[in-house]
Amino acid sequence: MGLPTPDTAHLGRSEYATVYEPAEDTYLLLDALENDRVELHSLQPSICVEIGSGSGCVSAFLGQVLDPTRCLIISTDINPAANRATRETTAKIPHATFEQCRTRFVHALDSRLRGNIDVLLFNPPYVVTPSAEIDVTAEASAWAGGRHGREVLDQLLPQISSLLSPNGRFYLVVIEENKPEEIIDILAQYGLEGKQVLKRRAGREHLSILRFAQSCA
Repeated sequence: MGLPTPDTAHLGRSEYATVYEPAEDTYLLLDALENDRVELHSLQPSICVEIGSGSGCVSAFLGQVLDPTRCLIISTDINPAANRATRETTAKIPHATFEQCRTRFVHALDSRLRGNIDVLLFNPPYVVTPSAEIDVTAEASAWAGGRHGREVLDQLLPQISSLLSPNGRFYLVVIEENKPEEIIDILAQYGLEGKQVLKRRAGREHLSILRFAQSCA
């Protein structure tokens, strides 16, 4: 039997109107994490980070996948409503330890986390839009990705390798328009090996999960 999807019913309240609700991209990432449950347990992760946590559904699910007695899960988002929503979602997961931080990517935590993240998750704003739409509203910050849907993601890519621990894993949600093979090639230049581990069509979107690890891992 699969793990239950975290309860996000509270997102129906008006205070969370700007928070991205779980959708097909969210559930695809949950499936990828559950598929890798045995491998992730074997890595014995102690620090995990979700960038752009939105509802907190993925962070909460990760708290069910991993050993709650040894792992700290940190969730970041630039939207304060998303920080509150994540806190409420993860509070429903017993025994696991969660922290929330309002920041872009991991900027406010960079010095503490560099080289120490065992599992890094990012469902970025991947929709192809005019560059001017990026971060124009709190809602847009969750989906507007600019040219090729990559302008936000491309700011983070050079940092990934230095953030991961030697055995760390990075899970990334992308669509076909984001040029997944190009992303894999870019991160290879930073010593990361990547591959597509799951894919699904959702309406007009061709969604994929890319997983990366240090080349020596």
